[in-house]
Amino acid sequence: MKSILVPLGSSNRAINTLQYAIDFAAVTGGKVYVVQTFEAPKVTGSLKNINKVLEKKVRLELAQIMERVDTKGVDVIKCTLKGGIIDSVSVLEKELKIDLIIASAKPVSRDSDLYLGPLTGSFVKRTEIPMIIIPKGYQFKPYKRVMLGLRSGLLKHDHILDPLTTIIDLFKASVTLVHIITPKNLPEDNELHPDFKAIANEIIDTENATVFQGVLEYLKQVNPDVLCVIRNKRGFLTRLLEQNSIKKIDFESRIPLLVLKGNL
Repeated sequence: MKSILVPLGSSNRAINTLQYAIDFAAVTGGKVYVVQTFEAPKVTGSLKNINKVLEKKVRLELAQIMERVDTKGVDVIKCTLKGGIIDSVSVLEKELKIDLIIASAKPVSRDSDLYLGPLTGSFVKRTEIPMIIIPKGYQFKPYKRVMLGLRSGLLKHDHILDPLTTIIDLFKASVTLVHIITPKNLPEDNELHPDFKAIANEIIDTENATVFQGVLEYLKQVNPDVLCVIRNKRGFLTRLLEQNSIKKIDFESRIPLLVLKGNL
């Protein structure tokens, strides 16, 4: 996790998100790419220089954010780009070889019922880069205990668990794997791949109507520093990702959420 990308939304939340990423990078030895974008309407005449005006405004906002964070010696690279942030980040992922995205769970909208807003929700849907989603105002602390919640014990592709393994090694963290058996499970889902067993310090098998119920049931018991899930076609995030915005009523975590991209 040497190249961390932070897409920034509104400035009042951006400071905390960026500081979290910097604190994380200080442990991993990585660098942080902080991205803000601007989109200009098509205009003519006296407003033909609107792009320059908007770019200057965004650069100023980004500079003000940088003044309010402690870089702790971490290399923070500022990126100001024209266009939609989703498409811009998609380009940067490849060019900069990004291996982690850190974003905020607090939505841009004022809808307090949302867990994820359109921006972060879109990233979860569209990017294949692992993501850490942090709650509003959450401050970084080392991950000593990880809870991995999953329904299917299958692993269809290599390297799915690499980001989690990196975190385990970096923080010397223990892993509690909660294997949730639901009525929708196929027989093959109920068998754990050896790679899961290799990283787990504790394995809990539980039967629940939904994955949500299983995860929520054990969050208090395990009391993890980070919750990890794998984005599957029929997995934990399927229903949540039907729309870009994710409702708190469906899922809400007061700890960071690590989303791995895998069995798609």
